[in-house]
Amino acid sequence: MQIVTSAYLEGNWGPVHDELDVPDLQVIGEIPKDLRGTFLRNGPNAQFAPTGRYHFFDGDGMVHAVRVEDGRASYRNRWVRTKGFAFEREAGRALWTGFAEPPNVAEPPHGMIYKNVANTAFALHGSRLHATWEGGAPHEIRLPDLETVGQVDFDGRLDYPFTAHPKVDEVTGEMVFFGYTLWMPYIKYGVVGPDRRLDHYVQIPLDVPVMMHDFAVTEHYTIFLHLPYTFRLERMERGEVPLAFEPDRPSRFGILPRRGDASQMRWFELPACFIFHVWNAYEEGSRVVLLASRLAHTDVMGAPSAQTKGDNGGRAWRFTFDLATGEAKEEQIDDVHADFTRIDDRLTGRKNRFGTAARFVKGSEMPWIDGVVQYDFDKGRSDTHVFGKNRFGGEMVFAQREGATSEDDGYVVGFVHDEGTGESEMIVLDAREIGRGPLARVRMPRRVPYGFHAAWVPA
Repeated sequence: MQIVTSAYLEGNWGPVHDELDVPDLQVIGEIPKDLRGTFLRNGPNAQFAPTGRYHFFDGDGMVHAVRVEDGRASYRNRWVRTKGFAFEREAGRALWTGFAEPPNVAEPPHGMIYKNVANTAFALHGSRLHATWEGGAPHEIRLPDLETVGQVDFDGRLDYPFTAHPKVDEVTGEMVFFGYTLWMPYIKYGVVGPDRRLDHYVQIPLDVPVMMHDFAVTEHYTIFLHLPYTFRLERMERGEVPLAFEPDRPSRFGILPRRGDASQMRWFELPACFIFHVWNAYEEGSRVVLLASRLAHTDVMGAPSAQTKGDNGGRAWRFTFDLATGEAKEEQIDDVHADFTRIDDRLTGRKNRFGTAARFVKGSEMPWIDGVVQYDFDKGRSDTHVFGKNRFGGEMVFAQREGATSEDDGYVVGFVHDEGTGESEMIVLDAREIGRGPLARVRMPRRVPYGFHAAWVPA
């Protein structure tokens, strides 16, 4: 068995193997007393050395949590214990190949072609927290102990993958999602009601399978991103990478009533681009407005082209689709490389003024994040906090202040790692003045590896 090394298995990109419970963390500065809740971060954390090439997407999910109350903080981390995780732990080695290797279709381990790693993001639906991965079903995670309750299939109705980025409408209590595969030229779209019943589930055809990592909702509509990062078997037959960006193919944006079907879809076309993450979408009269981080090209297979090399983060853009006239427009908001887009989640589908994004180091081979940007979309301006020399982090999320009265009345929190000292910490910024620097730095008991998406669960 050949073991292949990867930069994503080294340094702070690499996994940690202990699960800790540390009740009282050192705080530099002061955690505001009106900040109460839990910061959560998911990410890839390989349990065993891989077989074949390792891709950053492959590692088993691990949740890191910092609970904050009365100015004090505690830390806990746990692997997401999926079925594949349990089978590999029993075997004492990796059983599945990853994103960069062909799967074992002929004799899949335990009948599973892919291992659901549950390593990407979170969805809080009512009181239920889900760890997500776009290739399979979500896993419920129990708070505060972070134990894995199990895979969720909504009473057996879920028969397709489930996006890593479902949208929870805080007004209606609905969780809206879709699923795609790179083999079938369609997606399945669903709505889970506040009673956790999957009561709307329809198929939407596509002309070619595409990677569709994120989407958006408004009060009445859902927006699908049918972008030209396509999967074609004929490329595989020619010995080429089957997943490739097609710059001559337009970007298609599909707008559907929330509980509509394929016959009600409206498609809009704009020049080729790719979007990993959206901030939000909302309605203004007959227009649907989408805020997102836009890339001109992309390649997630580890062999960037001349166009994509070093372009780790997109840039802030605004897309507008007029349902009355059929007109589609796009405009660039900022030139900073920034992605991992976040808003106050309570405004999902409604107009938001503010949003944060992680700032990427331009031109780097690795996706280093050296700061966080806070956008004021109404006034067309931004504020930035740079983590500092040799300090890098990840997605930062908005945490509302108890008793908050406005959209920006709260804090921005996230993990930062010091490459010089090897130490990690959670920082707390004032959402209205992130450029002032941290109000508090909460020191972690050991390093927290770089990961993917985060969430704030208020107390």
